[in-house]
Formats: sequence, C-alpha cells, structure tokens
Amino acid sequence: MTTMNMETTIIPLVTDEQKQAEEIWRKSIPAQVFLNYFFAINYHIQEADDAMGGLQHLPFFRAHQAELTEADVQAITKLLHASWSTEYALRATAELGDEDYLRNALHWTFPQAYHTIMAGLQAFLYTAGVRSNNPSLIRREVGRLVVRNAYPRPISFYAAGAYGDFSIHRLPLAGYKAGLHIASKEIDAQAQIGQFLRTTRKLKAQATRQQVQANPNTALRSQKTGKVLDKWTAAHWQQITWRLGYTTIFDLLGRLRISQTSREIERFVEAEIDFKLFHQSLLNIVSYLNGIHETYVAKAMGLERYQQVVAELPKHLQNSFVQERLHTRVEPQLRDNEPTMRMAA
Repeated sequence: MTTMNMETTIIPLVTDEQKQAEEIWRKSIPAQVFLNYFFAINYHIQEADDAMGGLQHLPFFRAHQAELTEADVQAITKLLHASWSTEYALRATAELGDEDYLRNALHWTFPQAYHTIMAGLQAFLYTAGVRSNNPSLIRREVGRLVVRNAYPRPISFYAAGAYGDFSIHRLPLAGYKAGLHIASKEIDAQAQIGQFLRTTRKLKAQATRQQVQANPNTALRSQKTGKVLDKWTAAHWQQITWRLGYTTIFDLLGRLRISQTSREIERFVEAEIDFKLFHQSLLNIVSYLNGIHETYVAKAMGLERYQQVVAELPKHLQNSFVQERLHTRVEPQLRDNEPTMRMAA
C-alpha cells in the first residue's frame, strides 16, 4: 500500500483583503466619528426644528431691536455678502461634486462652512452691539447669547465646568455612550453631540492651560518652590475655568478650521466615509444657522430694508438660497411685526 503525501491547503481565517479592509476602517474611524458628530447635529436640528426655525417662541428674539445708522446697515450688508458668497461657493462644490471630488474638496469646504456661519454671526452680533472681528471676543459673546436663550432649542446646548467635571446643558440624553455609527435615533444624536462638546471643551481647556503656563505672568506656580507647575490638580483646573467661557455649537464648528497644509485633513481625505452625507449635513447646518442670523438682522434692520438688501444682491446671488430663506424663514416671522430699526442721526 502506497501512501501519498498530500499537501494540505490551509485557508487563512483572515484574508489579506479582509486585513486591508479592516486597516482602512481603523484609519477611517477618526473621520467617521467627525462625520457622525455633524450628522448628529443636523439630525438633532431636523428632529426638533419647526418650519420657521423656532425663533418666534423666544423672548430674546421678540425683544431684539437696534438703532442703526445707514453706515451701520452698510457694514452689516458687507458681512452678509461675505456670508452668502461663501455659502454660494460651498453649495457649488456640493452640487458639482461626485464622491471623489467632494473628498478632495474638504481642503476648502471645511473652512468655508466655518467662515460663512461666522460672517453671518458677526452681522447678528453687530445688531446686538458687539462690533468686533476678534475671534475670542466673538466666541465669548455668542456663548453668552446661547446660554441666554437667543437661539432655538435644537442649537441651544452647551458645555460648562472645569476640566474633568464638565456638565452638558439642554441635551438630556447626552450622558449616554456614543456609538461609532450614524445616528438613527435622537438618543444616538444627543450622545454624539454630548461627546463632541466634551472633547472640544477638553481640547480648549488643555490649550488654555498651555497658554497660561507658557506666560510667566499668568503661570500657576508651586507655593513651595515658586516653579511653574507641571502637574495640575482639580483645583488648578478650576482656576482657569473662567477663561474657557461656554462651549457651544460655534466651538464645534470651530473644529472645521483645519488648514490646507494640516496632516489632519489628509486623514479625512484618505478615509472611507460618506462624503456626500458629510457635505449635506454641513450644508443643512449652515443654512439653518445662517437663516437664524438673517432673521435677527432683518428684525433689527426692519423687514422692508432687509428685503431691499436682498433685492440688490450681486448677480451670482440673485434668485438663490438667499431669497428662498427670505421667503421661507425670515418673512413668516417678521411680516406681522412692526419694523424695529430706528435710524439714528
């Protein structure tokens, strides 16, 4: 009897293709989490929003008025034009782009989404008496406005407190553990927004500590040796909490400011995520926030004067999303109101 040595074929449990797919997924996780955050914000807005954006229910909005000179109106108009032109560019990218184009467009769509909202915010702040382009001042003032309920419920959430002891407000489900998947329920969305607030506030606290400790005049020192402290206790973190202000949706949007040369942007470009969904989420958030700021500006300026600003738009902005928001968001909330602008001498 002859025996034949048969070569046994061993089938690996994990193929090279599977390993590669797993590696791509692992590398994509940070980008996926970032997408989840913005999808969650958009989901939360869509779930909670009413047709007009919820401003009409806010005492802060009803009381909002301003005394504006013609020069003020021109300054506000300039800010609005900056906001609208940037949003126009952002929308053009989303409309023109296929998946690959949108992937590489992140280099400019991230900052565009941030800057269009910031310009609109500055226009609103101008009518509220805050006339500055200092980012720290703007951040502080808008944080206060969020806490004072100047914004509708879907975006009125914020984080406060010292490092290691953050508290999340106006997001009752934020304490739940955030998953790695796109939100399909309100609990998922709030958990992910809560996590985004905490991580963003943590980064801000760490950056503030670094800034404070790098300055000999502000650095916290050892009471025994007088040397700058390397290790901090909860009490030390508490001492810089006042510098943090509140962490709001505007801080979350600030995370979009990733420079074109940053290695972090490459991590997103190379990731396997749904770029169309990312852009759509960003666009929806942009449109929602810009609509709120436009309504505040129109109330301060007077609806008729605001309609005139829109009627005199540059050619590329005529018959666009600006008019659409005027008709669907701004006019319904102001049509029955008396114009509140008093032209100053």
